[in-house]
Amino acid sequence: MDVKLGEEVGYSVLFEDCTGPKTILKYLTDGLLLSEAMSDQFLESYMVIILDEVHLRSLATDILLAYFKNMFKTKARCDLKLVVMSTQFEAKKFRDYFKDAQIVQSLPALHPVHITYVKEPVRDLVEAAVEKVIHILVSESAGDIIVFLTGLEEIERCCWRLGKLILDLGDKIGPVKVVPLHSVMSVDMQNKVFKAAPPPTRKGGPLGRRVIVSTEIAESSLSIDGIVYTIDCGYTKQKVYNADLQVESLLVLPISRASAQRRSGCARRSAPGKCFRLYSQDFFNRVQPQDSPEILRANLAGTVLQFRKLGFDNLLHLDVMDPPPAETVMQAVETLKCLGALDDEGSLTHLGELMSEFPLDPQMSKTIVDSPKFCCSNEILSIAAMLSVPNCFLRPMENLEAADEAKATFNHNHGDHLSLLNVYRAYKLSNGDSTWCKSNFINQTVLRSADNVRGQLVSIMHKLDLTLCSTDFRTSDDYDNVRKGLLAGYFMQVAHLDHSGNYSTVKGHHVVDLHPSSSLASRPALVIYNDFVLASRNFIRVLTDVPLDWLAEIAPFAAA
Repeated sequence: MDVKLGEEVGYSVLFEDCTGPKTILKYLTDGLLLSEAMSDQFLESYMVIILDEVHLRSLATDILLAYFKNMFKTKARCDLKLVVMSTQFEAKKFRDYFKDAQIVQSLPALHPVHITYVKEPVRDLVEAAVEKVIHILVSESAGDIIVFLTGLEEIERCCWRLGKLILDLGDKIGPVKVVPLHSVMSVDMQNKVFKAAPPPTRKGGPLGRRVIVSTEIAESSLSIDGIVYTIDCGYTKQKVYNADLQVESLLVLPISRASAQRRSGCARRSAPGKCFRLYSQDFFNRVQPQDSPEILRANLAGTVLQFRKLGFDNLLHLDVMDPPPAETVMQAVETLKCLGALDDEGSLTHLGELMSEFPLDPQMSKTIVDSPKFCCSNEILSIAAMLSVPNCFLRPMENLEAADEAKATFNHNHGDHLSLLNVYRAYKLSNGDSTWCKSNFINQTVLRSADNVRGQLVSIMHKLDLTLCSTDFRTSDDYDNVRKGLLAGYFMQVAHLDHSGNYSTVKGHHVVDLHPSSSLASRPALVIYNDFVLASRNFIRVLTDVPLDWLAEIAPFAAA
């Protein structure tokens, strides 16, 4: 449209709004659209809404689909047009869900893709991916490569290994640019994936290539021209709520067949391509056909709170495409009652009204709303901001020891929440200096995001007329207010040291251990935790120690 971004065309994402009074076309996340519905029940500021990538079945998308279906059923907005965009494999399911919808089919992809499988299970997916990239560079014709791995650590290890091996190949191949791609990177860094491959180093020499090493972000969120080869590890990371443990954990799980098809499709956008799957044909046949809807594997406490704000009494009565288990919904309601967001009848309380204004999990929202009572709202906002962004500590393969030493300088004896507060304060004292970030192995992009998040949270505090205040930090004991403020929201996420020397969660009585990354200086009698990690052992992560008498004082029913 050849207009300035933020005027006629704008966007809105969590904690960032780039729109104005002239905006007529707005890009926004499904979560932000759902939040807007809480203040504008019929979304009357929109005439046409396009929901993209609905086949990914995010929690917010499924809720929005049910919300729009109810809106059309009650004829609340006869003038609203809704366009639902999906892959062709799932189109019929969405058409049947809306009953009178019609399918508009786009032209199919023009280029074929040849798919190969491994015969034996792969032990080390990163090493297998590296070997396959080298094979393509040496043996296959020109074309860029994309490698799908599960997370940041795997991507960094893959890029590091490729960098060493490509140097060893020397003139046997053309110039190669290895580009990581994941959500923690800055926009400028992410944009590097769109830059063309490097030119030949000599006239008539082999063409250059790009090797993009990515999470599933490139599976359907981005279209990258020039990709001819795809290497698919067959796994992805997903948040899964365990109703028995009553915890939400990030797990590495097999992808669906639909996801595998999308990954292979990345290799045929520009030319006929090849997809190398690091798993067997039998593995592909055994995985589930479609992506598991997030609503079936998520903690629904925040969603139930949003629903109460939208005016719906019961999530189970809403016509969602795949209804969540009743047990998960009831647990969410009980959690909100314990936090004081709902009364005994399940109605939204004044505290719940305030909590629903924050785009955070209910425990953190409760912590923020209660923080003025402990005279530490400024500190709690900083901690909330740091927990809302990815891990800020860089740990490059070539500098592991130096990175660990730099991280240790921010450690606080009472735990990780206060260590994060130390990082944020030091970042602000350095005025966000890039040299300071580099020397301390701090991801500057992440800290900038945290600073932006904190600014948005401050705006919400002003809007709700909640007091911004700080405690006096002349001694380490002055952190007590902050620890009490954290306990006010996270009293259900407490573990105690039992007589056997093991930690056990107060809720559910599950045996856990402190995560090795914690900055705690000892093994205290009682800790609050932010994350529950399911691994070879059950770990709790992001920890702060609290005295037992505080639990009895701030949440007596939890202590009981």
